[in-house]
Amino acid sequence: MPTVVFSDHWQHKSSLANHTRSPALPIRPLAFGVYLWTVVFLAAAGLAVSVYLSVSHYLVYTDVAYESFCAITRSINCDTVSQSPYSIFLGLPVPQWGVIGYIVFLALLPFAGMRAAAKKRMWSILFALALLLALCSIVLATVSTFLIHSFCIMCIVSYGINFFLVFYTWLIRRRFSDETLRSGMRNDLRYAAPHRKLLLAAAAALAAALVVWWSAMPVYWYFTPPALAAEIPTGVTADGHPWIGAAKADLVITEFADYMCFQCNKMHYYLRKLMVRYPGKIKLVHRHFPMDEKVNPLLQSPVHVGSGALSILAIHAGRKGRFWQMNDLLFSIAREVDQIDTGTLADAVGLDAADLSQALGDPKNWKHLQDDLTAGFKLGVTGTPTFVIDGRVYHAKIPPEILSRITD
Repeated sequence: MPTVVFSDHWQHKSSLANHTRSPALPIRPLAFGVYLWTVVFLAAAGLAVSVYLSVSHYLVYTDVAYESFCAITRSINCDTVSQSPYSIFLGLPVPQWGVIGYIVFLALLPFAGMRAAAKKRMWSILFALALLLALCSIVLATVSTFLIHSFCIMCIVSYGINFFLVFYTWLIRRRFSDETLRSGMRNDLRYAAPHRKLLLAAAAALAAALVVWWSAMPVYWYFTPPALAAEIPTGVTADGHPWIGAAKADLVITEFADYMCFQCNKMHYYLRKLMVRYPGKIKLVHRHFPMDEKVNPLLQSPVHVGSGALSILAIHAGRKGRFWQMNDLLFSIAREVDQIDTGTLADAVGLDAADLSQALGDPKNWKHLQDDLTAGFKLGVTGTPTFVIDGRVYHAKIPPEILSRITD
């Protein structure tokens, strides 16, 4: 029986294929317009994200019912990032600085797209600006990681956009120019010189707009409740809990709150405004529920460190008839300072400084706090603020249909 050999046949065909294969085509870069419009799209997307974050930041502070779509968990929560004091820089919300940066970037792009730019002018300056935006992203990500302990999804999107801007501006410089960054920036400035009147006019207009924007911007991120007026009644319930509003009200709200909780502060401010606007309609009863792992057994890790001690100070002030003065003061400063001086607090609310300094050692104050925590546990309170109205428990917000009972 003959032996059939395949190897030589296939080796011959393979050799023939190698001889007849076409030579490899050179890799050509994409057309300049593709890169240019990619950068335009990225910068426009960054501007859109910054505008969204600016609007979201405003609503977090001004709309009592607002919650962003990415308020998912404690660590992935755009609202938590907006609520942080680090969300304000030099008197403006951080996302508004992003709006300014992207506007400047987009304003320079038309000069890079001109025929006279020869595909290489202005890209060194744009690359340096993209590097600055990326550096800001690194700083903000570091703050979110180590200081806020929470991340904003849309902020992360903007970080990605900034790094893509760095990549594409670098790629354009590499594909269409062989200059160093220093010489490229010097040549970019020379190229822009004939347009200096236009550029200076645009810079002056941007600076003027920034000054007007800065001076006219309402400081909406500070909650200042209306001053306690003599006509707003206050008192203590039969079981010893402070109330404000009206002795006989259409709507009685019991709040469980924490002085270091942003949403508690926001609701505190909002409810006080309602009391002023609709006198005799609301009665607010305050109970303490500090999210401090040292006093609250629900917590296994630090959340609002020191808020338990603040509750004790407020309880002590309540025993001296100065609860609401202390309550308002603690809400206004608790998130802004690292240390609180009891002497300063005492002077501010009209208490004896030496007496207040002993509040943390008074077992009566601790028993009052424990009673509030226990009452919260029985009602199913797990976070702040929590509101109890007509026996029903509402977390974080009060439904509009309930508030409409007084606003209508």
